[in-house]
Amino acid sequence: MRTWITFLVASCAAFAQTSPAGKWISTLSSFGEPRYNRLQLELSGSKLTGKFDNEAFDGSFQNGGIEGTVKLNPRTTIELHGTFAGDRITGTGMVVEQKLELKWEAMREPARSAAPQTHTFEPTEFQHFFSDAIAPALHIAPGDTVRTWSVDAGGTDPKGVRRTSGGNPLTGPFYIDGAIPGDTLVVHFTRIRLNRDSAGSGAMIVNGALNAGYVEQRKRVEGYDSSWKLDRQAGFASLAKPTESMRDYKVPLAPMLGCVGVAPQGGMRYRSGFLGSYGGNMDYNQLREGAMVYLPVYAPGALLFVGDGHAAQGAGELTGDALETSMDIEFTVDVQAGGAPPAPRMENAEYLMASGIAGSIDEAFREATTNLVRWLERTYGLNAAEVSSVLGTAIVYDIAEVVDPQPHIVAKVPKASLAGLRKPAQP
Repeated sequence: MRTWITFLVASCAAFAQTSPAGKWISTLSSFGEPRYNRLQLELSGSKLTGKFDNEAFDGSFQNGGIEGTVKLNPRTTIELHGTFAGDRITGTGMVVEQKLELKWEAMREPARSAAPQTHTFEPTEFQHFFSDAIAPALHIAPGDTVRTWSVDAGGTDPKGVRRTSGGNPLTGPFYIDGAIPGDTLVVHFTRIRLNRDSAGSGAMIVNGALNAGYVEQRKRVEGYDSSWKLDRQAGFASLAKPTESMRDYKVPLAPMLGCVGVAPQGGMRYRSGFLGSYGGNMDYNQLREGAMVYLPVYAPGALLFVGDGHAAQGAGELTGDALETSMDIEFTVDVQAGGAPPAPRMENAEYLMASGIAGSIDEAFREATTNLVRWLERTYGLNAAEVSSVLGTAIVYDIAEVVDPQPHIVAKVPKASLAGLRKPAQP
């Protein structure tokens, strides 16, 4: 049996070397700016047909040469001319109506492994930016799992050793093979666990969360220690050196990640304390073990960063720091072709959750609502009136973050409320 399977694999590989049929990742560049598309080709004699994303590809293949035409819309036609060589196509293109010359390259889309790998990644350096200019720490494939850990927001590891400067140091980035701009990266967190017995936090509510009059009147409490001890066995946290009033105050442990993000769009670079449509320092206390996160892909490979572990956090991260600690992390990745969300989306066993990240709380509120509306419309095929009936009776809002550069509001809907909806039939 193994010999027969080996023969089939070898035969398919040999065919791939002689035929352009199959799945490709196409790159069209103009003035150094790349545009990525998925290209699926079928060969019948010398006729070459297929799909360029969702548009028809019509062309021919003779003597290693590829000629093709793609009609993107009534006003945009692309002509392609390339040379095929095994797992690579190189050539030129032109936007006919604009007489705009293009450089064309295509590589075969990586095949999904029948046996996904589990990688144990031991970080030796930590990043302080979300950026596609940072070299990948590890290449992984869709379906693969990564086991790793993060330092705390101040740069201290599980053993209490300072490993890097503070400011939410990140583990990664992880390059996911085959992910291209426009795709959706799916990250399933299967393990978010505490790995030490201490945490640090802020001592005062940040000024921006309070009335100006109270901020002016309040007085700083000298000698107050806002460090915490974590009783992992009993499942709660308490102040390491409590005042008499706080001696019996305990907080249930609820480990979460403050930072999960990909490289931002347009080659931008943001510090690890920032957040946006790419995710980043979202500080949402429901980003816990078991959660799935959906992020838009803006750069080849997505470049996933994780970090900023919290032992517990109230809504909004009011003191500017949650219970900051290092964390053991395990996640599995997948890539959905196309369909990139406008901002992060998440789900757990109970809810679908959509982020709104913007310059003000009211703007973030609108962004979150719209993000969830579009998700339900696409997933369940609902029209504007139908989705209004659902969310008008079932929506819930969480204030995720109010102390970072942009507020983060989450709109969520219970899965139990969606159980009676019928998803549209798949084409």
